[in-house]
Amino acid sequence: MKQKLFIIFFLLSSILSAQQYVLKGKVSDRPTSSPLSYSNVRIAGTTLGTAANYEGNFELRLSRGNYKIIASVIGYRSDTISVTLVSNKTINFSLEPVQVNLQEITVFPGENPALEIIRRAINSKHDRNNKLNTYEFHAYTKGLVKTTKDFSSRNNSASLSLGTQDTGKLKITGIIENESKGYFKKPNKYKDEILARKQSANTPSSINILTGGRIIQNFYTDDIQFFNRPLPSPISDDAIDYYDYLIEDTLAMDNKNVFQIHVEPIKKTDPGFVGKIFISDDQFSLVKIDVNLNDAANPGRIFDRVNIFQQYTPYENNIYMPVDYRIFAEGNFLGLVKFGFELNTIFFDYLINNNIDDDFFGMAIVKVLSDADKKDSTYWKSTQTISNTNEELEAYKRIDSLETIPRTFWDNFSFLSASINVSDNLSITGPLGLYSFNPIEGHTLNFGASISQEADKRLNSRIDLSYGFDDQRFKTDFSSTYFMGEYRTNSITVNAFTKLTELFGESIRYNKLTSTLSNLFGKYDFKDYYYTKGFSVKLWSEVFPVLRLSLGLLNRTDNNAYNNSDFSIFNKDKKYNINKTIYETRINAFTAGFQLDFRKYIEDGYFRRRTSQGKFTTILTGEMILSNTGTLNSGLDFQSYKLTLSGFVPTFKSANMNFVLNGIYSDGPVPFQMMYALPGNIESASQSYTMRTLRVGEVFGDRVLALSIENNFNDEIFRMLNLSFLLDLQISLSMHFNAVLLEVSPKSRSIFPTGAGSLFNEFKSPFYEIGFGIGQALFPFRLEFTWKLNYLGTNNFVFGINTPLL
Repeated sequence: MKQKLFIIFFLLSSILSAQQYVLKGKVSDRPTSSPLSYSNVRIAGTTLGTAANYEGNFELRLSRGNYKIIASVIGYRSDTISVTLVSNKTINFSLEPVQVNLQEITVFPGENPALEIIRRAINSKHDRNNKLNTYEFHAYTKGLVKTTKDFSSRNNSASLSLGTQDTGKLKITGIIENESKGYFKKPNKYKDEILARKQSANTPSSINILTGGRIIQNFYTDDIQFFNRPLPSPISDDAIDYYDYLIEDTLAMDNKNVFQIHVEPIKKTDPGFVGKIFISDDQFSLVKIDVNLNDAANPGRIFDRVNIFQQYTPYENNIYMPVDYRIFAEGNFLGLVKFGFELNTIFFDYLINNNIDDDFFGMAIVKVLSDADKKDSTYWKSTQTISNTNEELEAYKRIDSLETIPRTFWDNFSFLSASINVSDNLSITGPLGLYSFNPIEGHTLNFGASISQEADKRLNSRIDLSYGFDDQRFKTDFSSTYFMGEYRTNSITVNAFTKLTELFGESIRYNKLTSTLSNLFGKYDFKDYYYTKGFSVKLWSEVFPVLRLSLGLLNRTDNNAYNNSDFSIFNKDKKYNINKTIYETRINAFTAGFQLDFRKYIEDGYFRRRTSQGKFTTILTGEMILSNTGTLNSGLDFQSYKLTLSGFVPTFKSANMNFVLNGIYSDGPVPFQMMYALPGNIESASQSYTMRTLRVGEVFGDRVLALSIENNFNDEIFRMLNLSFLLDLQISLSMHFNAVLLEVSPKSRSIFPTGAGSLFNEFKSPFYEIGFGIGQALFPFRLEFTWKLNYLGTNNFVFGINTPLL
């Protein structure tokens, strides 16, 4: 009996000690009773703590026991309250402002005294970074989206209607929350695990991957990334040559004296931070930062304000670590859309310089644990969070209420849409996609339906139907992909088709609407077409984190297409070009492929998303087609191989270079329609990674080596030349270069269609073109100027507008 009583007593004790209680309260200014926003609240003798919200309120979730709770804010005397926690409890801090006398700082005659403080802060940064080898932490992150109108979500994206001038008041229209654990090891190993996440009803869970560790900007490093631009930290090694400093005040925090220093770039045209930094006078450690991005760091000047706020506190061995990180941003895009966002993160439960094995990190930089989306309200009541403000509580109720209202077809309808969402997973062709025109089909009616991320986000299917009134043919194109594996890294795709397709379609960068308008108004079709019918099956599998392999089967029968319509609204006397003739045949072939990709990835709970993180990246892909007249009963015997090496290279500051290198080789007669065409352009237009001085389908072959380089200088060249008027206009500069070797093999030339021998050019010695582009940060196009360097003839110089809208 005594033994049973002991067991019962032990179990009750364990339950009581494990039970979490809520300790909540408020931190305020004693003289005025006004809230002290973002105050530090920590538990003495531990690495646990939190930060107050904007209203000064805080919450701690703790087990039964005795605690000393410390509240601190720069400029106030810290306060400690002892608490015996046996149930939920409320405590309040009322902090007293304090005046301080700082130690003397030795400066050089005539020198700004703030510079010596910054020099010592830089040395302190090096000491801190030398002592810090590894760390772990827990984090809680809350993100708020603010707009003037409520928005809805579809799958992995959120949509917001655009209208006329937006003059409404911003309100919270989306919320994400997550709890994560982060790991770091020198020199650059990093990993975040999302333990739990929740979000407002209009926000897809797959968007909720902004963990505190992943997005934190560490001001103890030299360069800090904002909007893909590196900005010098106010205590970077070269900060004194970049920033101006001014001692504004002397304050106190936790019995330490603190310098409040104003910082801003010396040159107004240099991107950087403007605001206040706080440096302690004992170790000269950075303890707080409250800064804004200046205009030069503001992309397109679309933001009215981007504020960064962060506080640090010392842990073991006096290593200062962040205890919170907050971003507040508001903007107005061309006066049409007002928007804002806030990101609030608290860090706690640090483990400093503990042992972390290298193998722990792997390829995933963010991993959503399998049960992260299954945590219920009981869990969230027991974990550390930032208290919801009244505005946030009201936003949750409003958003959840709006999402329960059924959306009708007309709620999603727009005359300017090519696709309309019927439900979360079903979309159909919109008004812009219902009609098309080309000289083969004539006036054509189109209809398509698409199912995306059905069956636990594993199934995508689409069917397209069309009828041409001049060729009087009904066309179908059906494709379906099913993903397998925990992160859907394996897939099978089936495609069945009877359709009219574009000749050299994989090299054409212009959409169907562009060609329709070109035909109707200019009587100029820059495409050629042929009929094809058949099916294909392809299997993809990620056999290693960096390697994907594919196997497939292709069956297709290709036939010629001929002009059937001469219609055009204008230029009625003009004639359409004769549609090019293809080699009519049936192809039965095996296909194989691979992709080698060393980029890290995010495991978002469903998929693996690759990310370059702004670092040097290369991806190598390969494809093979094996057509055989014997075993496969194909119309032709040939093998075709294609290798593509693409990459991203950061060059200097925010400038970068992208490149694509294609190599194609064939053995055997490749039909005309399966050759590789250099991606060309139409008159007065251009697209990235294309030959600007060549037209669509002008040059093609089956043995090709083609290099495309795109250099995006942004505004860095103008900044180096100190062209302030161009910087004020947010003008950007780019450069493009193409080089090509190309030929048609003798066996492929032998089966050219009748008369096709005069249709092609070869580049048996390298073809070169070079040019530059001028753009503006706010507008989705740039003006490009390109020159041929050899093979002169037509289009030796071209001007084009590069825009994704075409």
